[in-house]
Amino acid sequence: MSQRNEQERSTRAARQLVETSRLLGVDFVPVRMDIGEAESEPGRAVPQVAREPERKEAAPADRREQKRAALDALCERHAAECPHCTQAQGWTNMVFGDGNPDARLMFVGEAPGAEEDRQGIPFVGRSGKKLNEMITAMGLSREEVYIANVLKTRPPNNATPTTTEADRCGVYLREQVAIIQPDVIVSLGKPAAQLLLNSREAMGRMRGRWHEYEGIPVMPTFHPAFLLRQYTPENRQKVWSDLKQAMERLPG
Repeated sequence: MSQRNEQERSTRAARQLVETSRLLGVDFVPVRMDIGEAESEPGRAVPQVAREPERKEAAPADRREQKRAALDALCERHAAECPHCTQAQGWTNMVFGDGNPDARLMFVGEAPGAEEDRQGIPFVGRSGKKLNEMITAMGLSREEVYIANVLKTRPPNNATPTTTEADRCGVYLREQVAIIQPDVIVSLGKPAAQLLLNSREAMGRMRGRWHEYEGIPVMPTFHPAFLLRQYTPENRQKVWSDLKQAMERLPG
């Protein structure tokens, strides 16, 4: 490994360490830290930073494009035949998914909101901005992950998806997961966790511990919208703890 790559990895790891401290009661905003500056500052202790696992090599272009083509075909089939979305009323754009079709990490939310319905892209409103902060704090970019929802169309008045709606539209989410084959899934909110895990447990009981969907580790956590409504140090610490576990579970 080159000296430059080693320095970049050390810097990223140090940034994540600082982020951990901040997120025990502060926002999901990444903080840069120069290792050399920390070492040179008199009287300042330099934390021992755990080495970040090396990321797997980028998937060959042909495999990534095969997955993208499969997702595009699934999107067209969903638009034509989804028993929920083809009958739902009041939406503007179907919101199928966004991101890297060969992602190691996949986020699954509940349903599109007003801004998502307008743009046809998941998580681009206030909740999306918060999710972007969470992803950045994990040392990743939105382009590296894949984001989808249980429902592909906006429910009237942003209502929480019902069990029936989730079951009818969730078939296509399951196919998305099968195509992407992520190493880890982070479910955002109760409907996503309950669908993937076939569970009726409360969110508070599901989050913070590992579950499994079709052999894929699943970490349920609170939806960013809930975090925005209940923006307490305790809730932020819980979410960051869940995200840290997801980061640690990703293979090198």
